[in-house]
Amino acid sequence: MRFAVFLGAMLGGVAAMAADYVPLPGGTFNSVLPADGQNAPARIAPFAMRAEPVTNAEYLAFVRTHTAWSKDQVPALFADGAYLSHWAGALSLGDAVLADQPVTEVSWFAARAYCEGEDARLPTWYEWEVAAAADAHRTDARADPAWRQSVLDWYGRPSSAPLAPVGGAANVYGLRDLNGLVWEWVDDFNALLVSADSREQNGADKARFCGAAALTLQQKENYATLMRVAMLSALKASDTTRNLGFRCVRSL
Repeated sequence: MRFAVFLGAMLGGVAAMAADYVPLPGGTFNSVLPADGQNAPARIAPFAMRAEPVTNAEYLAFVRTHTAWSKDQVPALFADGAYLSHWAGALSLGDAVLADQPVTEVSWFAARAYCEGEDARLPTWYEWEVAAAADAHRTDARADPAWRQSVLDWYGRPSSAPLAPVGGAANVYGLRDLNGLVWEWVDDFNALLVSADSREQNGADKARFCGAAALTLQQKENYATLMRVAMLSALKASDTTRNLGFRCVRSL
């Protein structure tokens, strides 16, 4: 409730920025995280996703009109000390940061606020996973060893390398940069490894990737996707990292 009040105050009366959203069909999807914790497919309603991650330029425009989300004003409750630390100033990028690079060093709270300012929201894990499973010709390329290896190869690159601009090759839906550029926040990041049956986890206790929950994960050959689950599950909503960005979705 506290976040909702803060967010409402920061977004009031400001028009949403234009962005390119691509529609995706609903249906069922065999997620690495089964809907029932065992083997049930996920059910996904139709939605539209931002074609590319949010860029530095777009986020800069956001903080200039929502100055409470600038790095010199955001409350510590909503972002850690590294929030936008690569920017030269609270309202400037500087020469070392490119406008068309994906924005990183943003917390879940900040990403969620940006999306709400765009009349959107963060994607659920299932929405992100189904979008990211596609390649240029197939809606689900995960069974292809070459596709899986291409995603794993990205994880092997040095994390200190400068980020490329957004605008990579589009997948079959017209979405870009879901794999190979940055990690991305999802709305339910902190519930990914909670068992579907709360009795298995002693109420709200969360199972960790290295523990028993790993035994329920499906499609273990899709190691890169499981790495994302592990990383996201380890975060707090106020955390920021140099390789973590986001994109928004809208329900249809």
